[in-house]
Amino acid sequence: MIKVGDTLPAATLMEYSDVEGGGCSIGPNPVDVSKAAAGKTIALFGLPGAFTPTCSAKHVPGYVERSAELKAAGVDEIWCVSVNDAFVMGAWAREQETGGKVRMLADGDAVFAKATGLTLDLTGKGMGLRSNRYSMLIKNGKVAALNIEGPGKFEVSDAGTLLAQAKG
Repeated sequence: MIKVGDTLPAATLMEYSDVEGGGCSIGPNPVDVSKAAAGKTIALFGLPGAFTPTCSAKHVPGYVERSAELKAAGVDEIWCVSVNDAFVMGAWAREQETGGKVRMLADGDAVFAKATGLTLDLTGKGMGLRSNRYSMLIKNGKVAALNIEGPGKFEVSDAGTLLAQAKG
């Protein structure tokens, strides 16, 4: 499992874009994790699934609401990573109004979740292999802080906890 001091794994996530620009076409665009994190401070949080109750009511809204505070604390970008496809993440981004605040990145094949060791097996619940709920503060591609939730919990991966770590 990934730990503080480790480099993010080499993986490609997908991001849905509603508008063309910045080298991105409309639709899903690949995001090379290593390249996208290079030279930046990233507030990254992972969660089990788009449109699920805790993720939609608490996790994403907290990062949207505190995005300006995180950026004032030195965070360049905020990433939400989930084992969903880019189309679902794009629809969820519109519903959660994350534009310009949180990048909604799809880990459709769970490659990133598996590479970090932060998987959650929800096979018996009809959701298959998913991402655990967690947050990380990334500095220049390396994990500076890591907060992993216990099963069914939402106590340490929230925006407030990561904001305190970014300020720390």
